[in-house]
Amino acid sequence: MIYDHRTYICRPGTIKKHLALYAEHGYPAQLRILGTPVLYAQTETGDVNSFVHIWPYRDAADRAARRAELAADPAWQAYLAKSAEAGYLVSQVNKILMPAPFMAD
Repeated sequence: MIYDHRTYICRPGTIKKHLALYAEHGYPAQLRILGTPVLYAQTETGDVNSFVHIWPYRDAADRAARRAELAADPAWQAYLAKSAEAGYLVSQVNKILMPAPFMAD
C-alpha cells in the first residue's frame, strides 16, 4: 500500500470558495475514479489557508493507472478549468508515503 499525500495552499480568504468549487465539480470525479480518500482536511492551526488530502493505492502502478484515468475524464478536466479560472490555489506539494515496516496494510 502507498499513500499519495497532497497539501494545497489557497490565496488568503479563498479556501472556502475553493473547497465549495471542488465539492461540487471535482470531488465526484475523484470519488468515482480514485475511490474514497483516507483523509481530506482543512488546517485548523498553522497555515489556515491550506488543506490536505491523502489517497490510498495498492502500489505505484495502481496510482499511475487511476491518475491517468482521472486526467482523461471530461468531468475532471472541466473541474480543472474552473479551478484555474478561479485562481484560488497558490501552491501544491505531493508526497508518496509508504507505511513503516511495523504497520500492517
